[in-house]
Amino acid sequence: MSDVAPVPEVHPAPARGSITSSGNALLSDEGSTPAADVALDKQTLHRYLQKHRAALLAKLDGLAERQARWPVTPTGTNVLGLVKHVATVQVGYFGEVFGRPLPDPPAWLESEEGDDMYATLDETLDDVVAFHHRSAAHADATIEALDLDARGVVPWWPEGHQEVTLHRILVHMAHETARHAGHADIVREMLDGLAGDGDGNLAEKSADEWVEWREMLVDIAERSGLRGLAR
Repeated sequence: MSDVAPVPEVHPAPARGSITSSGNALLSDEGSTPAADVALDKQTLHRYLQKHRAALLAKLDGLAERQARWPVTPTGTNVLGLVKHVATVQVGYFGEVFGRPLPDPPAWLESEEGDDMYATLDETLDDVVAFHHRSAAHADATIEALDLDARGVVPWWPEGHQEVTLHRILVHMAHETARHAGHADIVREMLDGLAGDGDGNLAEKSADEWVEWREMLVDIAERSGLRGLAR
């Protein structure tokens, strides 16, 4: 076996009994009604967004303030910062873009200094989660109020690409949220070994089997690096 630095013992995230762990197949009713059913299209997009939101927030479950803020990458990526960032972006896309700004926004919302990527000492984990819930409720109100073809303007996008529809923003935010939920999944696994979101996509292995699996990958990586050196 290779001399590998200690890593957290893998333990799968529990199924949460909600949309988080319902699996993608249950997120759409496509095929049950005519494809032209625009209301169903909006419901499907909205449910994907809700699933990814829930998966992201779940990565904070059981973390202490220090763990939630701990930067695990050279660029400072941390779970709490990811949640705060997604909530901030969501406010912009479902608020300002459609002329529905968030009432009484926090001062840092307009900052371009990366203030949305971490929680300050004055903010608690609960504060950030509460803001995320507020952001989601505000976004959901916009989604419920507007049709998919409702027009909006994204002032921070390049000229010629600023005019959008609710449909496009729903797809964009589902993608944005899923991307950062994936980041949070990796960060959480590096913190304490919690992996997956309980939806059955993580392979079923014991703690020892995960160690063996990682050792196998390390061995392959090391041997591949030696390829050609003996020539």
